[in-house]
Amino acid sequence: MAVLGKKTVTQAIVADEEHGQRLDNYLLRICKGVPKSHVYRIVRSGEVRINGKRVEVSYRIQKGDTVRIPPIRIAEKKEEVIAGAEIKADLPIVYEDEALIVIDKPAGIAVHGGSGVSFGVIEALRRQRPQARFLELAHRLDRETSGLLLVAKKRSALVALHDMFREGGADGQGRGADKRYLVLVRGRWMDPLRHAKLPLFKYLLDSGERRVRVSAEGKPSHTVFRLVARWEHFSLLEAELRTGRTHQIRVHCAEMGFPIAGDEKYGDFSLNKTLAKSGLKRMFLHAWKMRCRHPLSDETLSLEAPLPEALQSFLTTLSSRENQDYGQAI
Repeated sequence: MAVLGKKTVTQAIVADEEHGQRLDNYLLRICKGVPKSHVYRIVRSGEVRINGKRVEVSYRIQKGDTVRIPPIRIAEKKEEVIAGAEIKADLPIVYEDEALIVIDKPAGIAVHGGSGVSFGVIEALRRQRPQARFLELAHRLDRETSGLLLVAKKRSALVALHDMFREGGADGQGRGADKRYLVLVRGRWMDPLRHAKLPLFKYLLDSGERRVRVSAEGKPSHTVFRLVARWEHFSLLEAELRTGRTHQIRVHCAEMGFPIAGDEKYGDFSLNKTLAKSGLKRMFLHAWKMRCRHPLSDETLSLEAPLPEALQSFLTTLSSRENQDYGQAI
């Protein structure tokens, strides 16, 4: 990893294990302690250059690239951050072989440091597996979302997984991954099956925080919703991703008038306060199933992470308070 200069320009050479990462993720990883908004600013202003040329934050760095990084003052790490990483290092493993690890990510933990936090799943996993020579995220989950998260243990596996996820949902055919989420929304959802095809546009707040809205200038986005259960004021849905846009399920639900219970970015904020008093202290969004091709053997992998106890417990409470008129009794 490059050692950044506080007063001088750093010329970093991209190593083999860094090949294929997005530029913003690469910079956020090596610039811990620097505000995310500042990292984006120095890229957009041209202070960061690849092989002498200006690039976008979405550029995927290549082995051997020379990355020019302006002088940056890195905040000193505190001991309590290290201690926190150790506490959260005992991550549940759903599946593991020589190519990848599948984690059942708890809610409240970012996938990596730099998203407004000093550490995340990938740092904790590296601390948990100090002997591992290569551990890289194959995809992302929001900090507030729990469930299946794939981590590659080999460069060849990472490239294959990236290609698979870029193809989008499998749709019963093709080579993409079939990713299913369980989501509880406010309101009475009536359609057993609904396709949401709403283009999503990603933008940044002044703070540097990512936000997404439905916009004609956005990227095509497709979520398939299936009704699982319905109560007087809430509905439990299965959301199948056909595309993998940032905050896709959250924004699609909110745009259709069914905000996700506990969603602090796009949800019903007054309702969230009431739900917290009733026991739901997180967003009800869980990556519960995935069917995909193994990145090396090409065999089919069927993965599942059951609902966390906190979410299952809230459904039990909900059923005791409201009549359920659709789906199997919960």
